[in-house]
Amino acid sequence: MNIKLTGVIITLGMGALLAGCTGGDSNPDAWSGYKTATPETRAMQDDDFSNPAMPWVDLASENWTKVEGEAGKSCASCHGDVKSMKGVGARYPVYDKETKKPINIELRINKCRTEKMKAKPYKYESDELLGMTALIRMQSRGMPVVSTAANENDPLHQAWLKGKEFYYKRRGQLDMACSNCHEDHAGQYIRAELLSQGQSNGFPTYRLKWQKIGSLDRRFRGCNKNIRAQPYGYGSDEYLNLETYLAWRGRGLKVETPSVRK
Repeated sequence: MNIKLTGVIITLGMGALLAGCTGGDSNPDAWSGYKTATPETRAMQDDDFSNPAMPWVDLASENWTKVEGEAGKSCASCHGDVKSMKGVGARYPVYDKETKKPINIELRINKCRTEKMKAKPYKYESDELLGMTALIRMQSRGMPVVSTAANENDPLHQAWLKGKEFYYKRRGQLDMACSNCHEDHAGQYIRAELLSQGQSNGFPTYRLKWQKIGSLDRRFRGCNKNIRAQPYGYGSDEYLNLETYLAWRGRGLKVETPSVRK
């Protein structure tokens, strides 16, 4: 498929995005969607009093100490102050030895709820799960994303390979891959849309289009629908693998959660 592009390339250190990079080093060609955001959107993200995602974070702050479930525990019962989560958001997803596959923050939260608290899991994309994910990842705000999944001896390597395959595979009626927009044409206009690299360092993110905070999986599903491909389920293996690959692709970028995007 031929994509008609207008506008000019923004100088943001493009180059061969993934050339020769393996391991947990920073990706020198990675840039955040913050760079292509409008000044007004940046201002909203930078000021916690103006950031529209903060009501979800506030809800999660209350839920952090809320006792739920048959075990009579809260998040704070095991983890203490939420500040103890510093660094967690910069290194997830991680390898789960029980399932032998990646686990992201959302799934880890629900695993803690069902196994430790004996409480019902939060529904995917619910205010409670989005808020708690944002609260936990926010503790790592400003820290660089870390991933060594490209290393052959890393337990996430197989997931990384599958995520990479997904990223470059054309799909849907429009016969497009993630890479067509977010690598081949990142920093360019397609019609009136300025394409980013599609990095994950700001998720969960508040999208002005959604008028609420949303998960990375919601964005994945939206992209699949845009190219008329069948979306996968929330928390699916396909999206977990892709999330693993994107974390590696954006390694070195600072965690911005909760970011604000158009």
